[in-house]
Amino acid sequence: MTTSTQGRNRSRPAALAGGFDLGKILLEGRAFLALIVIIVVFSILSPNYLTTSNVLSMASHVAVYALLAIGMLLVILNGGIDLTVGSILGLSGVIAGWLMQGVRLKALGDVTLFPAVWVVVVLAALVGAVIGLVNGVLVSRFKVAPFVATLGMLYVVRGIALLMTNGLTYNNLDGKPELGNTGFSWLGFNRILDLPIGVIVMVVVAVIVSLVLQRTVFGRWLYASGGNERAAELSGVPVRRVKVWVYVASGVCAAIAGLILSSELTSASPTAGSSYELTAIAAVVIGGAALSGGRGNVRGTLLGAFVIGFLSDGLVIVGVSAYWQTVFTGAVIILAVLLNAVQYRGRRKAPASSGDAQGPSSEPEPADATSPQTARTTG
Repeated sequence: MTTSTQGRNRSRPAALAGGFDLGKILLEGRAFLALIVIIVVFSILSPNYLTTSNVLSMASHVAVYALLAIGMLLVILNGGIDLTVGSILGLSGVIAGWLMQGVRLKALGDVTLFPAVWVVVVLAALVGAVIGLVNGVLVSRFKVAPFVATLGMLYVVRGIALLMTNGLTYNNLDGKPELGNTGFSWLGFNRILDLPIGVIVMVVVAVIVSLVLQRTVFGRWLYASGGNERAAELSGVPVRRVKVWVYVASGVCAAIAGLILSSELTSASPTAGSSYELTAIAAVVIGGAALSGGRGNVRGTLLGAFVIGFLSDGLVIVGVSAYWQTVFTGAVIILAVLLNAVQYRGRRKAPASSGDAQGPSSEPEPADATSPQTARTTG
């Protein structure tokens, strides 16, 4: 009698685990729920918050955060961190401003070149890629800790931007028709189907990165190397190459974000993007990614960026002091980290409780390095 009762008691947790778990749903969907709460609260506090024009304006602001966060997500999935994204954002805008003002070449007889806007965009993106390449080489080849390597590069890149402008700001980036360099403002002010260009760029980049993570070998390599780098390397994953490429991608995303921001502001400041790297990290964490690597997805990161952007703009609309905005944003980040710890701690304990049904394997499975299905679904 006692044995059968114990058997029934043991079967109840298993049945509950396979059924409806409200706490689990709330925990995993916290970013979406937080966004809904923010929208509802600020809509009540301000009738202008949820108007179409204001939502599109806030989405334009979010696009900059989201582009930085998507690049940061790739690095964090690999188990690293990239503190240079804010500085790359500022430098890409400065490079755009410098090129739009004309490049003077004394070696060619004091000739001044005014490159077309597409050339400006490509060169700025290439600069971001080169900086990301340096970060990746420092981390993967020279084994410098990601925090230290990118912190040093943060100061180097910011210093270059200040040297190029002597600490000043480039204004009037519209260009001149007779010089053939007009159209830079198109990134910040034009719309397609009433959607800002920045939002469209954000969606395109998000779709591309999501497909890469879910549908390509590189995506499987990235999740595998972030989840267990040693096991992935033993399974044939080119860990070093993956590490370099995620930093390159992060640099390109940051450069694109810098171009969009400079176009929206019609100016390029060498100090633009200060502390934006922290905002990008916060968006990734709020979206449910694990800072230890191997867990996270683009959908959650976008939700995290919208949470930060809509919260910041909502506080501005209702007239909250900028100092309190910093406090609220920091509190949201701390709460997100705590919830991440709760979520992933519970999942680490789950195999121990189900040991009778599925015994833990004593050897790592080679398939984990190429088919990290669990890593993707838990992000």
